[in-house]
Amino acid sequence: MTTMDNAKDAFAGESQANRKYTNFSEKAAAEGFTNVSKLFKAAAEAEAIHAKRLLFVMQKVGSTEENLKGSVEGETDEFETMYPSFVEMAEKEGESEAKTVFTHAMKAEEVHAKKYTEALEAVSNGDDLKVKKIFLCPVCGNIEFDEIPEQCPICGVPARMFKEIE
Repeated sequence: MTTMDNAKDAFAGESQANRKYTNFSEKAAAEGFTNVSKLFKAAAEAEAIHAKRLLFVMQKVGSTEENLKGSVEGETDEFETMYPSFVEMAEKEGESEAKTVFTHAMKAEEVHAKKYTEALEAVSNGDDLKVKKIFLCPVCGNIEFDEIPEQCPICGVPARMFKEIE
């Protein structure tokens, strides 16, 4: 293995640890373990620092235009190839919760690809996105610009659940 192979593996591990420790922090807080929650939160942030630095080591942060192009490609692959096969397998195995999560992610990734494409068009013309607000569905990851629908078109949660991204 090369140093770049090691950096790629380390990035994947650090990114996963960040998400895992963030969830562990929330669970500890919900169970009343405030300081354990803070410890997990600190560790999660430390793992994010490692992952961020590794992205730069691997030279994976380009111009905004390059980053958008790569993001469109990645999201498109996820909704066209990766998640459909995951949904199919979950269905075969009778894993209904996994099937739901994969389906929500697949549909949200398609939305992400479209939003990134809009952003790419704007950036290619030297402009920023012409939106006033960006909202996120905390259940499925759907992204909406400017207005929130009465309920999420992907998972059905009510508008009040959406979070505005600052």
